[in-house]
Amino acid sequence: MSSRQLAVKLSVSPSRGLVDEKLAILVKSAPPGARLTLRAFHRCENGHGWEAFAHYLTDAAGSLNVSEDPSLGGTYSGVEQMGLLWSIRPVPGSKPGLRMRKMNVQTPMEFTISVYQDHITDFTDQVPQASQLVERWYMAPGILRIAITDCGLTATLFLPSGPGPFPAILDLWGGGGQLMEYRAALFASHGFAALALDYMTPKITVETGKMVDNTYFEKAFTFLQQHPGVLAERVALLGLSFGVSVTLKMAAYSHVVKPRCAVCISGSHVQPVDGTVADILSYFDRNAHKTQLNDENQAILRNLLLPIPTDPAFKVDVGCVQCPLLVVVGEDDQNWPASESAEDMKDMMERAGNVYLLTVLSYPNAGHLLEPPYSPHTRVSSFRSVGSRQKLTALWGGETAAHSLAQEDAWKKTLDFLRHHLYT
Repeated sequence: MSSRQLAVKLSVSPSRGLVDEKLAILVKSAPPGARLTLRAFHRCENGHGWEAFAHYLTDAAGSLNVSEDPSLGGTYSGVEQMGLLWSIRPVPGSKPGLRMRKMNVQTPMEFTISVYQDHITDFTDQVPQASQLVERWYMAPGILRIAITDCGLTATLFLPSGPGPFPAILDLWGGGGQLMEYRAALFASHGFAALALDYMTPKITVETGKMVDNTYFEKAFTFLQQHPGVLAERVALLGLSFGVSVTLKMAAYSHVVKPRCAVCISGSHVQPVDGTVADILSYFDRNAHKTQLNDENQAILRNLLLPIPTDPAFKVDVGCVQCPLLVVVGEDDQNWPASESAEDMKDMMERAGNVYLLTVLSYPNAGHLLEPPYSPHTRVSSFRSVGSRQKLTALWGGETAAHSLAQEDAWKKTLDFLRHHLYT
C-alpha cells in the first residue's frame, strides 16, 4: 500500500449527537477516481453485529462527500446522506429475525464508520484505510430520567433540561410488551416531558396475573398532569400499533383522559369498545385463524382485523374524539390494516363534523414499524405478543428506501404537530 493511500482522511461529524441528527461524511486525500467502500458497523446491546456499506468513486481532487456523491452499489444506492445508518442490517451469518432496539438510553449507540480500498462486500480480514467512532444518543445532555412506580405504574419519565414546566406526551408502544424508553427519551431531547408506559407487562400484571384495566391509563395520564414538571393542560397521547387502540379509546371515551392532541402510528380503531387490554387481545386470538403465511412462512397479521367490522361494538367511534389527531400509516403495513382504518376513521369524523381535527400522513411502500429517523428498516422479525405462547416470524412490510424516507418525514411532521398543539 502506497503512502498516498495511507494518507486517506475520513471525517464524520458530529461525532457525538442525537440519533435524529444527520451526519456529514467526507473522505479526502484519496487518489483521483479511486474506488472506495464506506462501511458502518454497530454491535448492539445483545451482541449482534450490524453493517451497511456503499461503493463510491472519488472526484478529480481525490475527495468524496456522501451528502452529494452517489453510491454506486451496496446496501443502498444514489445520493443518500444517511444511507449508512438507515440501510444497516445484521452481518452475514446472523440468526434470522433480529430487530435493533436501544434498551439502555443512558448509553450511546456506537457506530464505526470506515473507508476501504476498492469496491468490496466481504469485510473479513480487511483493514480500513481510516475509521472514526460515532456516538448516537437518544438522551441529550441534561435530560432527567425518573423511574416511576407511583399508582402501580411501570413507567419512566423523561424531563428536558431547564426550569419547566413542559408540555408532555404519554408514550404507548405495542403488543410486544416491555418498557421501551428510547422514543420518550428522544421526545424529551426535543423539549417535551415524556412518560414511557409499560401497560402489557407492568408489575401489577405479574403480581395479580391479570392484565391492566382502563383505569391504568387514566392513572398514568393523571400522574403526568399532576407532575410539577408538566403543564397540566398540555398533555398529548401517542401510540404505535396496539398503542393506537388504547390511544383512540381513551381519547374518545374516557372522562379522565382529555388530551390536548393525539398521534396514532400504524394502528387501528378496531377493537371491542367496552373491553380491557385483555379483552382486545382475546379478540385478536379469536381471529388468529385469519393469519396468513407467505411463501417464506412469514405471518401476515393484518388479516386479523380485516375486513373492518360494521358492528359499532367492535370499533372506536373516532367521531367522539375532540382533539387534533395525527394518523400516520405505511401503505405496505402487513401487521395492521392501518390504511383501511385511516379511511374509515376519516369517514366517521366527517359524519360527526370534526374531520377538520384529522391529519393523515400516508406513505407508499412503507411498513408497520415506523421508528425515529435513520433507524434500520425491519421488514421481518421474530415476535411474540404478550399472553401468546406462539412465537412468529412477523412480516411488518415496507421497502427499505421508501420506509426510511417515511420515517424521516413522519418524525419531522410529528414533532411539528406536537409543537404546534402543545406549545402554541
